[in-house]
Amino acid sequence: MSTIHLDKILILDFGAQYTQLIARRIREIGVYCEIWAWDHDPAEIAAFGAKGIVLSGGPESTTEQDAPRAAQEVFDSGIPILGICYGMQTLAAQLGGSTEAADAREFGHAEVEVIASDALLHGLSDHAGASRLDVWMSHGDHVATAPPGFVVTARTDRIPVAAMANEDKRWYGVQFHPEVTHTRQGQALLRRFVAEICGCRTLWTAANIIDDQIVRVREKVGADEVVLGLSGGVDSSVAAAL
Repeated sequence: MSTIHLDKILILDFGAQYTQLIARRIREIGVYCEIWAWDHDPAEIAAFGAKGIVLSGGPESTTEQDAPRAAQEVFDSGIPILGICYGMQTLAAQLGGSTEAADAREFGHAEVEVIASDALLHGLSDHAGASRLDVWMSHGDHVATAPPGFVVTARTDRIPVAAMANEDKRWYGVQFHPEVTHTRQGQALLRRFVAEICGCRTLWTAANIIDDQIVRVREKVGADEVVLGLSGGVDSSVAAAL
């Protein structure tokens, strides 16, 4: 595998409408990532070699007995984890915390108060002189109590656990959606997770991808010749240039 693919993030998809956007944001940072279903073969999850795992949001409820769950291999991996929305809820439910259904679904802008410093949220603020973030919420359930080993790092007027962290294990959860532009510090938060907490180098750039593809083509073709169907469209023109 080429250098630009060595530092990578695995996103486990629990059916969220924003999962592709999480991947886009991480790739914009310059880190390679892939999206797999939450129930993907656990052995392949363990063997993937990710430097960090993101658990996406989703439409299900962790209060239901047959709710989707992350494989045990995710927690056994020893790598950083970021749970977003449902991902945070299953993180809490599976590790000994609790979740509950809210009296009303929360969808839209919210203001989060950061109440404890951690590697993910430290210093982030949208309000001068106050540790408060403008974020985007989209959920029905929420975490009621954080699991053992976790510290509640943020709250809102409506929910007691808007973010939580286990710094020793480098596991984090946020109820809001950092991948959408309405969460003003969202990209900074994701960059902190993938680049600082996970230690990924930001090598997955357009220029490096071109160089990588040229090397791959040369290795595959060798001294042979290529038959190229050139329509004049973007895809075939790029293939021809490479």
